[in-house]
Parts: sequence; structure tokens; C-alpha cells
Amino acid sequence: MSNELLTPYEKGNLNQTTTLADCIAWYEDLARRYPNVLRFHQVGVSDAGVPIHAGVVSSDGVFDRDEIKRAGRPVFFNNNGIHPGEPEGVDGCMALVRDFCTQPQRLAALGRTVFLFIPLYNVDGSLNRANTSRVNQDGPEQFGFRGNSRHLDLNRDFVKCDSRTAQAFNKLFSAWDPDVMVDTHTSNGADYSYTMTLIHTQPDKLGGELGEFLRSTMLPAMYAGMDARGWPTCPYVNPVKDSPDDGIADFLETARFSTGYAALHHTIGFMPETHMLKPFKDRYESMRALVETALEFTVRNAEQIQALRRAAKGASGTRTEWPIHWAMDTGNPSTFRFKGYEAGYKPSVLGTYARLWYDRTKPWERDIAWYNRFPADIHVPAPRAYVVPQQWVEAIERLQWNGVRMERVEADRMEEVDYYHIVSVASRPNAYEGHMFHDDVVLEKRRARVALRAGDVIVPLDQDNARYAVETLEPLGHDSFFRWGFFNSVLEKKEAYSDYVFEDHALELLNDEPALAAKFATWKEANPALLGKQEAVLDFIFANCERYREPEWRRYPVFMLI
Repeated sequence: MSNELLTPYEKGNLNQTTTLADCIAWYEDLARRYPNVLRFHQVGVSDAGVPIHAGVVSSDGVFDRDEIKRAGRPVFFNNNGIHPGEPEGVDGCMALVRDFCTQPQRLAALGRTVFLFIPLYNVDGSLNRANTSRVNQDGPEQFGFRGNSRHLDLNRDFVKCDSRTAQAFNKLFSAWDPDVMVDTHTSNGADYSYTMTLIHTQPDKLGGELGEFLRSTMLPAMYAGMDARGWPTCPYVNPVKDSPDDGIADFLETARFSTGYAALHHTIGFMPETHMLKPFKDRYESMRALVETALEFTVRNAEQIQALRRAAKGASGTRTEWPIHWAMDTGNPSTFRFKGYEAGYKPSVLGTYARLWYDRTKPWERDIAWYNRFPADIHVPAPRAYVVPQQWVEAIERLQWNGVRMERVEADRMEEVDYYHIVSVASRPNAYEGHMFHDDVVLEKRRARVALRAGDVIVPLDQDNARYAVETLEPLGHDSFFRWGFFNSVLEKKEAYSDYVFEDHALELLNDEPALAAKFATWKEANPALLGKQEAVLDFIFANCERYREPEWRRYPVFMLI
């Protein structure tokens, strides 16, 4: 092989990862040399103004997305470098794409499948290069930083899309609509013998026959394929207690994460996590093996995968209810034959506590509990459509970026709708990825006639992208727009009162509004300790009276057509 076609990893001591500049220049040169195999182009710009690139490999020289989609060709997507301190996928992808270009048999094996890839996603973080940010990691010698230029973790940004990088990704992903995705990572956590561990789209959350295919057919084939390549693989080691001895649980990757986001589009997603304590060379080789294993399975089974995806999308219009939240079944674990190290505790030399440690001289192999069932614990009735008033631009933009079909209200009209009254919200005490995330939300469903204005957006659910709309617009969805704070202004009452004036007026309201008086009597009985606090008493009357009611206050502003 020409030395010019070696990757920076291959040219070095097998403990180095490419820089962003070298990576992009290398791909641009490769695309010039092999224009009938590889197209490489810019697809966006980061928050720091750095170009983001993507590439397409095709065995027959067809690169036009529209033509590929019209022909119904399978698409396999490989995303790399979302955390630039976890770079083995970046280097492995370079070598794989080079081999497609230089090895005709490997290229021909793709058949009709198109290989779509992002070489290095978090371009901002890749420029923040050092060897100090990954505390427990064995190599490489220099690497990028987890956060982007806005100090965001991009693997928490796929739904909220605070970053321009995530916005570009949403548009690229929905335009190509890949059948399978592999997003490459390195793991922190427990110690064990495996170099490769695997997060996958949680099958119960993926749902239906597609989810069962992932659980019963694709995952066993993936594990067997990795064994055959000399890289035994286990599920992501997410201990239910301190160590794997007591069992591990599937990672419920909600839509903020890449695989959870992929599930909104009925795409099978994998997030391979190599073990940070293993040498970089081993992590690189196992990662390349994982990507190739997933790709080969996709090529062999593309027709079935595509049929299952079409069926899942096509079922949207006939649903009477939608699952929007899932929880681990703690009572019925499966088992996994796990290879671990004996875990124990010994006195810390830093303090007076006992610290966990793993004894690598005492390996073990046995069945451990594997909590891999996550049934849906919240379902909502399926409306005919949602209405998003046009002023809520942030929500509408994200629906557009994800290919959700929408219609505009043509003329002002009154409409009877269902909506949610927000009874209470409890948020995290500290900021999470730039937001005060709403963990606990209590809703009450109500019905009313509301004014729809010309230009408001109707989102029908008889469409392929209905799942994205449901899980983002239903407030109780794991990563709904509401939980991320997109509609926070409705939680604030805009008018107030002066207590010395309102004290007398409150008596008039209680006399004039029997329903208010009944509510107040119930409240007094339930809250005797608050009767000595003027603010609490007057706040209750002001909030519940009809005369000064603000209809928009605590009314979730996305309506449901019934």
C-alpha cells in the first residue's frame, strides 16, 4: 500500500489518533483519487464556525441521495468522534473507507448498501487537544475534549439541538434515513476482561417486530460475529450495584442520546463502548471489527430490516395509543455469561473509607443477572393530530429538521381540542446541559375551545415520522421538548396583586364564585398550617378564581385534535 494512503494512526506507533486537519485533508485526497467510490463534502458548520463533513461510499458510483432513496437502497451510517477523547472509531473509519477504495472485493461486498459516515462529529472538541481530560484512559498520546465550544456534551443534544452541530446532524440523518447506525465511543466504569462492550437501541423501546428482530436475531449474530473475529463482546457494563457481580442492566438510551434519537426514526442503533483500561491499539482493532460486523449483517439482512422499518412506520396511522415512557423490569432479569474480575473493598489510603478494587489475578466466568426488559409504563391515547401554535418556533424548527410532515392552518377558526393543564413541575436543582431539566411532571387532561390562527401548524400522525412528533410533543416523554424547557414561559403567571387590596376583594370572589368557594374550603381542610400565611391564602384564591384567570397560564400550548 502506498505510504500516502496510510492513516495517521497507521503511520505512527499505534498509540496516536489523527488531528482534525489531517483527517479532513486525508479524506479530501482520498476522494480525489477515487471519485467513483467516495464522495466527501461539508454538511454543516459548528458553533465555533468549524466545518463539519460527511462522506458516502457507493459500490456503483451512485452518490445522489434522492436517487439512492428512490431506489430503496439500504443505508448504513457510521458516526465518529462525538466525544473526541474516545477516538478509535475516527481512526478505524479512515482505514475502512480507504480499504473500500483500494480493495475491489471489499467494495463489491457492499452490494446495494451505501456506507454513510461522519469522520469526526464534534469538531470543536477535537481542537481542544491534550492528554489530560480522560482520567482513567490508556492512550492515545493526545486526544480531543468531550465538550464542544459551548461546553455541551453533544451526546445529550440530539433532541434539544442547542448546538449548530446537532442541527446539522438532525437534517442529515432525517434526509438519509439510515437503516442501521453505529456511533463509536469509549467507556468508563467497572473493570473486566472485555475490550468491547455494546449499547444498542433498547428492543422494547424500539418496539414491535423490529425490536424483537434486534433482540432475537441481530444481537446474537453481532455477539457471535465478534467472537469469531477474536473480540468477545458483552452488553454495556452498567452495574445495578457497585460491580457487575450483582448484575448489569441495559442502558435506557433516551432520545437525547444518538441511539435513542435513532429509535425515533425506527433506525437500529449501536453505541459500541470499548474499555478505557485496554490499550488504544486493542480498542482500535475491536472497534473496527464491531463496525464491520454490524455492516456485514446489515448487507446480508438489509431486505428484512427495511421491511420491518416500513411496517413500523406504516403502523403509525392505525395506532389507538402510543408508548412514550419505559421503565426497567426489575423482577424478571435474563442472564449473561460474563467474564469478570473478583471485586472487593479495602481501606483507602486517602481517607477513612473503604474503596472498590478489582483483582485481575482472580478472573471469573459465570452467569450474572442481565436486566434487559423495559416495558412501557406510560401510554397516551393517539390524537388525530397535534396543533403547535406558530409562535413556538423552536419546536416547529426541530420537527422540520426531522422530516415531520406538517400543515398550516389556512384561516382563523375556533376548534375543540384536548390539552394538558400542568399541575406541577419539579426540575433538577442544577443545570443539565444548559437547561433546568424537568424530571417530575404532573398533568391533568382538559378539553376546551381554542382559537387557531392562520399559520399555526398541524402535525398529523398518519405519517412515517409520527414517532418523532409524539415523543417530543407529549410532555411525559423521556426527552420531550417540555422536559427540556422549550415551553417554560407558560409556567409563569403574568399578572399579580397587592395584598392589602386583594384581601378584601378575595371575599367578594368567594361570594361570587361558588366553585372557588368549594375549592377553597377543601384547600383549607387539607392545609391547616398554611392558613396563618397571607401569601399562601391569597395566592390560592388568585390562582383559582375565574374572574382573573389567565387561560395560557400552566396550559401546555400544544393541542390535540380529537
